[in-house]
Amino acid sequence: MSDSIKIFDTTLRDGTQGEGISLSVEDKLKIAQKLDELGVHYIEGGWPGSNGKDIEFFNRVQELNLKHAKVTAFGSTRRKNTRAEDDVNLNTLVESGVKVATIFGKSWDFHVHEAIQTTLEENLEMIFDSVRFLKNKGLEVIYDGEHFFDGYKNNPEYALQTIRKAEAAGADWIVLCDTNGGSMPEEVTSIVSEVKKHISVPLGIHAHNDCELAVANSLAAVRAGARQVQGTINGYGERCGNVNLCSVIPNLQLKLNYSCVSEAQLESLSSVARYVGEIANISMPMNQPYVGSAAFAHKGGIHVSAILKHASTYEHIIPEKVGNKQRVLVSELAGQSNLVSKAAELGLAFDQQDGRSREIISRIKNLEHEGYQFEGADASLELLMREAAGDSIEPFVLESFKIFVEKSADRPVSSEAFVKVSVKGQTMYTAAEGDGPVNALDNALRKALIPFYPDLLAMHLSDYKVRVLDDKGATASKVRVLIESRNFESEWNTVGVSSNIIEASWFALVDSFRYALIGKSSLENTASDTRPVGLINH
Repeated sequence: MSDSIKIFDTTLRDGTQGEGISLSVEDKLKIAQKLDELGVHYIEGGWPGSNGKDIEFFNRVQELNLKHAKVTAFGSTRRKNTRAEDDVNLNTLVESGVKVATIFGKSWDFHVHEAIQTTLEENLEMIFDSVRFLKNKGLEVIYDGEHFFDGYKNNPEYALQTIRKAEAAGADWIVLCDTNGGSMPEEVTSIVSEVKKHISVPLGIHAHNDCELAVANSLAAVRAGARQVQGTINGYGERCGNVNLCSVIPNLQLKLNYSCVSEAQLESLSSVARYVGEIANISMPMNQPYVGSAAFAHKGGIHVSAILKHASTYEHIIPEKVGNKQRVLVSELAGQSNLVSKAAELGLAFDQQDGRSREIISRIKNLEHEGYQFEGADASLELLMREAAGDSIEPFVLESFKIFVEKSADRPVSSEAFVKVSVKGQTMYTAAEGDGPVNALDNALRKALIPFYPDLLAMHLSDYKVRVLDDKGATASKVRVLIESRNFESEWNTVGVSSNIIEASWFALVDSFRYALIGKSSLENTASDTRPVGLINH
């Protein structure tokens, strides 16, 4: 590999400015540990002068045994017309206990006049004094030139003066910020190349994604000479977000031959992205490059036929290099190659010349025409394929169910379900209440099955989604229900479709329980009733 690029992660500071993101101190500590394992070089923990949460984080982060990353605290240059020694913000950075401080200052003359309302000369002194103060305290100093690209385009001479002042005061890094995210890659290339002629301190890039060019702009800056990239996991950040490190890091390392993290650390990228997304309670886009669940998913039959011969026919990298994996989807667009690949994944034997393969593809296509969707319901698909392969055990059979929903003037809505099922030759009739009709059904079915299958105690429903398939039918429209279930070991998704939302929910619910019981030794040779399960129509 050629040049080393330092990765500066600001998920814990800039990323938390994104709408809908709020991290506790515990959350921030967990993410910091994960970022260190990924191999990032700097972790910006927050602004210790702004809130008590960040002060606590900097106190506690010192207890972590970080092996790769330096923790940095964020702040601004001193206030106008004050001494750096007397500036509360700068002193708080020193008191935070970090060894690296990141401060920003104004590069754009428009901001100097309108935002902080001072003279251009005073702004230059603010930058110099602040950097010099922190350097005198023994800190490594990263200076962020806020709005640098807009400032340079408006007044290049003054924008250069601001970063020269930071360099003269001893800044270790000077980072050029596209704060409004409005620059084009060719502008970034030109400006960074020109700045490099005037500045000897190593340069960095801090790009925002308002034109969806943050990744392109960061790559352009690196190729023009920047050696630090600031960004966030999954691109979290204010407005449209910051540059996505989950795209920048593999692009730099796998495409442009720069060194960012080790190969082993790069293989953890997908798991880190999902981990941070889970803690932030933000669903990752399926089609997110490199780390999304659909990044290496193949649906078209021609595509699948090709990747089975050689994966590089439709994959630009080996998915495992970033900790992801190839997925083959089975849908109405599927050919026999999709089915054979999926069967192999499940350990089932399907021959392309076997009539069963064509039969099950036809069945899947008919079901998808009715509204089923198996791309997001792998568990239901597996049950369907096992049934077609003659490898299906039915753990219970529905006899009937009833649901009562009651609402009175002075009481909230109540739901009660009655379920009659046959389990191992015994008829079980149970009743249960729930927060809604589906929850009541779940509770009643669980009550009937747990005496026979106690492993179901570890299973729970974690998500429930309803999609109206034809809004022209109003309340009589057909609906698709997707249920996500989990136990201590894994998670799975099932689907049901009907013009009755309760029936659609039942289909998905029953598949969820059936899938939970697949492979359990308690099922072997115990199914005395092999009729299809209840109302299942797929």
